[in-house]
Order: sequence, then structure tokens, then C-alpha cells
Amino acid sequence: MRILYNKIIILSIGISILLCYNNKKTIGGYERVMKVGIVGAGAFSDDFIRLFNMHPDVEEVVIADLNAERVRKCMERHNLKRGFLSFDELLKEAPDVDSIGIFVQRQLHGPMAVEAMKAGKNVFSAVPIGCTLEEIQEITEIAEKTRLIYMMGETCYYYPCAIYCREKYRSGDMGKFVYGESQYYHDICEMYSDFSRSGGLNWRRVAGIPPMFYPTHSISMLFSAIDERALKVSCMGYRDNHSDNIYGEDKNNWSNPFSNETAIFQMSGGGVARINEFRRVGINKPSSYITCMYGDKGAYECSVTTHTFQRGISSGEEPYLENVGHLVNTYEYNEDLRNGKIDMTKDPISTKYIAGFAPIQNKERLPKTLQNITKGNHMSSHPFLVDDFVRAVVSGKLPPNNAWESARYMIPGLIAHESALRGGELMDIPDLGSAPKDWEMITYEFKDNYDDMSKFYDVDAHDYMNL
Repeated sequence: MRILYNKIIILSIGISILLCYNNKKTIGGYERVMKVGIVGAGAFSDDFIRLFNMHPDVEEVVIADLNAERVRKCMERHNLKRGFLSFDELLKEAPDVDSIGIFVQRQLHGPMAVEAMKAGKNVFSAVPIGCTLEEIQEITEIAEKTRLIYMMGETCYYYPCAIYCREKYRSGDMGKFVYGESQYYHDICEMYSDFSRSGGLNWRRVAGIPPMFYPTHSISMLFSAIDERALKVSCMGYRDNHSDNIYGEDKNNWSNPFSNETAIFQMSGGGVARINEFRRVGINKPSSYITCMYGDKGAYECSVTTHTFQRGISSGEEPYLENVGHLVNTYEYNEDLRNGKIDMTKDPISTKYIAGFAPIQNKERLPKTLQNITKGNHMSSHPFLVDDFVRAVVSGKLPPNNAWESARYMIPGLIAHESALRGGELMDIPDLGSAPKDWEMITYEFKDNYDDMSKFYDVDAHDYMNL
């Protein structure tokens, strides 16, 4: 019966995929083969709707939300032709939509991704991929059987510090990884309005989600840089006693007592990684960054806008210290610093300096329609996220943050929280393996316009440093 069930699922998915692609239209002689259905008309999804609309390979964007007024305003704001009042309605009434973007409450991501993929849709999901091992495993299994694209929209993978560390580590300048630290600091008081708007009167029940159930910002930056997986973890938590009553036994859906969690991971290459997920902390920006990454030959260190690389004596060359801030900080910050508009001894660092492109990001690999966005959220990672997902769907190749990589960014956090509940017990971390070896990674083409598709750079996404 199980085999028959799987065959029926795969057959139905195949029919759905054919329906999605039977009506391709061309613009400038080039097929625009994608239609994207966005689920959730909140503030976060708004920027992605705009970017998907601007991408030259996307024919149409549609919206679904339970709130009719949100749907109406979103359609009006982005000039959308179709809107739906539920995810189920979108799946039923828009069979030509081939891809789903999930922007709802984080605990719903996993089940919704599974439902979408069983309906034959590619999936782009806000983080995390899922909140249980079972959800994540089902997503990887469906992806392997159907070759549908699943991509987790992990912004920090495209952060300048993460790109720099990936590039420097893979160049060999750092040697073998021995130790690193990364973190995501986001005080819960800054998120009161977001949770109350989406969660209603019982918003605190959802706001108290364990910090390590949302670990992919910090984990993806460091783990992707060294391309290793976590084997074991020991985690400790800060038992919160704040008057907002968000954290504590029976105070949230997880009976989670911790607002902050610190995990120590044993990595597959022998090194050690420290990950902090803090929701009660007196810091604003930057919120996600790699503090340090040490190899046995060289090291990267960061403090706010100061970024340095140093080579040690063990490299066999003359030791030196290099300021690499001109690569990692935004163009605007670098320009203001050169022009004397910033006094580092007294001026506060404005949040405007975390909202633009940085030189290390190489925006030239984006379609021209996405290159001129001078202001963007999350260190201008959104255009790269959208472009990688579109490239993956159009080509049928894997994006960097595919289902298997996303699992390796999420599952360590789930086990870390269990370790914290057990007082820091050292625990093994299960692994769902890697993507199928015969499934190629996306390559990057530099597009001048819709007609000129001849310029291809045959570079594997895992080896392409300037993502």
C-alpha cells in the first residue's frame, strides 16, 4: 500500500507540473516560465512580491492571505491580477501557478511546504524549513522523489561577512577550520507588534518559540563558510523571568523557558563552533554576523563595522593584519567614511549602513532589473534570494540553500534546544544526507536583456564565491 500511495502522489505531482507549464508566454523572444503564488501578505513578503515582479523570468505573481483587506491592498500596491483568501484556494483555483512562496508564521512553514510540494509546486519558504525533524525529512524525501525545487530563503547566507568567509576559507588562506562564532541577536520587545498583529490575543503563545528553533541565520553563515556539518551539541539556556510573560513553563506553545540559548557544536572536520540565539539582549544592529572564524593559518574577526583578516606564523609566510572593511561594509558606509561624514569616536552607526549592497556581494551577477535597488532589507540579500530561486526553477537545478542544506542549518538547532532542556547534555545530531549527486547546482548567467541569453558563466553555485 505504501508503494502504491507513493506512486499515486508522484503521478499527481507530475500532472500538476504539466498543468503549470502548458501555457508559457514569451517576452522579447525569451520564455518567462514562472508564476509565483505568495502566501502571506505581511510586511516581510511585500519586498519579495516586488522583486519577483521585477525579475525577467517571472510572468506573474499572485497573492493569498486570510485577510481580504490585506489581499486587496497588496493587489493594488503591486498591480497583481489575482488574489485568493486562503492557501487552499490558491492551490485549487490557480493550477497554472508553478511555485509557492511561504511567508506565514514560522511553525506553519513545514506543513505548508509539504502540502505545496505534494500539489506539484516548487517552494520558496521564509526561514525556518520546519520545526520538527519529521517535517524536514518529509520535505527532503519529496524533493528527492519529484525533483521539485525547495529553497529556504535564508538571508544571512548572502550577508557580506558570510560571503567573505566562504571566499577566504575556500581560497586556502585560512587553512583548516578550528573554531568560529556566529550569532543572531534580536530582542523580543522589538517583535511585540509583529507577533500581536499575526497572532491575535494569544500572540505570546507563539512568540515564546525556543530561540534554537530559529537558528538558521547564525548557523548558515558559519556552517556554509566551512562546508561542514554538526555532529554533536551541548547547549545552555537563559531562563527568562521578564514581566512580559512570554517565556516559561506553560507560558507558550513549547513550554519554553529560555529567551537566550548558547550552543557549542562539534563539527565534522574536527573544529568547534559556538552559536548564540538571543531574544533578550541589549543590542540592536548588526543583529546577525560572524564574530570570528579561525583556521590554523589565518583568521577573520569582526566588531560592528571593523572587519579584519590576519595571517598567522603557521602559514609559512610573513604574518600580517589586513582591514577588509572596504569589502564587507556597504558602499554607502565606505563612501561616507572616506568623505569624513562618520566620526567613529562619537557618531552612532546608523541602520542605513546595513541596508545596501557591499562590494563583496557582486551584484553584477543579478539581472539588471535587480541591480539598481540601492536600498534593501537584510543587507540587500533579497535580490539574491529571489534570483537563485528563479534560476533553480527555470533550470531545474539546485539552489545553494536547497532542502538538504536547509536541513543542516535547522536540525542542529532542534537538538540544541533539547540539550538545553537537559541541562547541557552532549547530544548527537541526526543528518538527512546530501542532495542527490546527479542533481546539478545552478550556474550564473549575466543577462543584458531578455533577448541576449548567450552569456553563460559555467560556475557551480557551491564554488561561486561572490554570491
